[in-house]
Amino acid sequence: MRNIKLTIEYDGKCYNGWQKQPDKPNIQGEIEKAIFNITKEEVDLIGSGRTDAGVHALRTSSEF
Repeated sequence: MRNIKLTIEYDGKCYNGWQKQPDKPNIQGEIEKAIFNITKEEVDLIGSGRTDAGVHALRTSSEF
C-alpha cells in the first residue's frame, strides 16, 4: 500500500459536504471515482478536514 498526499480545492455548492453518503453527491466519493478512472484501483480517501454541504475548500497555505 502506498500513501499519496493530495492538496485540493473545490466549489462545494452542488455537494453534500466531504464525507461519502449514500445517494448524495459528495466530494470524497467524486475524488475516489476520479482516481479509479485514472488508475483502475479502488481507494479509500482519508481527509484531514471536512466541510458541510455547500461549503467550498480553498488552499491558503504556502506549504506545498
